Amino acid sequence: MGESAPEPKHPAVEAGIPGSLARMKPGAVVVDVAVDQGGCFETTKPTTHSDPVYVLDGVLHYGVSNMPGIVPHTSTVALTNATFPYLLRLASQGVEESVRADSGLAKGVNLSGGKITCREVADAPAAFGPPVPIQPRLPPASRS
Repeated sequence: MGESAPEPKHPAVEAGIPGSLARMKPGAVVVDVAVDQGGCFETTKPTTHSDPVYVLDGVLHYGVSNMPGIVPHTSTVALTNATFPYLLRLASQGVEESVRADSGLAKGVNLSGGKITCREVADAPAAFGPPVPIQPRLPPASRS
């Protein structure tokens, strides 16, 4: 069997400006790094490592799902380097203190105390059940 690109589960927010393909010069290149989450451009579709590109209106499109899969060691090292500082903070300060101290980390909280805190998770498709009310993310620590 040949390699097949997975269908995105949830559409990503399109970052490209609608109609922008028509304004691109022939030979321009579009690389959609979020194609497996639904894509960033209205003209991209999932492709594969074995058939990675297609041309539409003179513009080369690259939309390989799981791009890091072609360089597994390098991508693992990069992901580890990017996430390890968060792991260290969580291990040394605990979850609540870490999340309160780091707004970037707080944005990654989807569940807290058994409650959904992320709108996108709460509004997930019916396969996960109906949308549920969300709880606010952890409040800032009180300053006394």
